[in-house]
Amino acid sequence: MADEATRRAVSQLPLLKTHAGPRDRALWPQRLKEEYQSLIRAVEQNKAADSDWFRLESNADGTRWTGTCWFIHELLRYEFRVEFDIPVTYPDTAPEVAVPELDGKTAKMFRGGKICLTDHFAPLWARNAPRFGLAHLMALGLGPWLAVEIPDLISKGLVVHRERQGDAAAE
Repeated sequence: MADEATRRAVSQLPLLKTHAGPRDRALWPQRLKEEYQSLIRAVEQNKAADSDWFRLESNADGTRWTGTCWFIHELLRYEFRVEFDIPVTYPDTAPEVAVPELDGKTAKMFRGGKICLTDHFAPLWARNAPRFGLAHLMALGLGPWLAVEIPDLISKGLVVHRERQGDAAAE
């Protein structure tokens, strides 16, 4: 189960109130506002804890999200693009987060670079929908996935830091 620090961090994220997806033209703007407020709170909370690790932005209607996430390993920052679409059945269905640069490098990933969240995160989302939002997706889905997968990929030589990539190319 989750450690105490994770429980405390997630308990500080606001739960969302509006049960609306992108097809609900009347309530979607309210849900989107709640999503932004929750994401802002998550970033503020991460910065206060000196664990800032992602940036996200959406298209005008809030259905396509892109950004970057990063992971610090042995004092080196590994940065990756992240993207996802809001499913039409949102918030009952969690978005599928993709990290395109890592596509095909781990078994815990689906085609297109979509990370595997089915075993651990999907049941948690299902129990907490529609109260969970994108900040919860990042904190309980992508964050733990990065923490497990990136060190493993680095140790196998499948992910190389940019500075070391340049050194290897020079040799």
